[in-house]
Amino acid sequence: MNKDFDYDNYIAKTHFFGRTFMLIGIILLIGAPFLIGAVTGAKINWPGFANGVVKVLLIYVPSSIAEFLIYTPLLGVGAVYLSFLTGNITNLKLPCAFSSREIAQTKTGTKEDEIIMTLSIATSALITMLVIALGVALLVPLTPILQNPTLRPAFSNVLPALFGALGYQYFLKDLKLSTFAMVLMVVICWFVPSLIGQTGTMIIVLGAFTLGLAFVLFKRTQKKAQDLIDKNKSDNK
Repeated sequence: MNKDFDYDNYIAKTHFFGRTFMLIGIILLIGAPFLIGAVTGAKINWPGFANGVVKVLLIYVPSSIAEFLIYTPLLGVGAVYLSFLTGNITNLKLPCAFSSREIAQTKTGTKEDEIIMTLSIATSALITMLVIALGVALLVPLTPILQNPTLRPAFSNVLPALFGALGYQYFLKDLKLSTFAMVLMVVICWFVPSLIGQTGTMIIVLGAFTLGLAFVLFKRTQKKAQDLIDKNKSDNK
């Protein structure tokens, strides 16, 4: 990196702008329904509103805390602000960030990785908004193509194809762990089909199991290596 680049000042400004725009985003998201209600004259059923909010909070508060703890070390400061503000982390932001890290060959937690992650997430967000804008503009002429019975199965399998291609390079790094994760996920979804739609929750749960298994295997490998060293020392005496 350029030696004249003030990384600490960059991080401080990232936090400032990140917190500012996150606050603006929260105000806009929460305020929009109330503004629409005020303009249209619609009245809010406050008991029903409170009941709905409680049910949503029970699900999303633990999930949000877990996502924050998982994604922040992986993505870095700037990328986390952008990801949480623009959304769709699992489907788009995370694969884009990991691919950029592979291309740039940066290591997690380094200053270079912080910059690469921020640029990749920002690029992903801009391209996503551009594609959505074009899709909305071309929705009418594209409708016959999108509703074509021959092409519909392909559109239904876009995400599996995307994650299969992106995940393949990571599966090869440790076949034992990846095989365990895939088999366990298939078994769980086989016996509890309702969990198939809970992708975010299952990633967190399975990620925790996989991390635990990785730690156990790491310790076992360390013990075998130490036993081998001790054996060689005893043989040389």
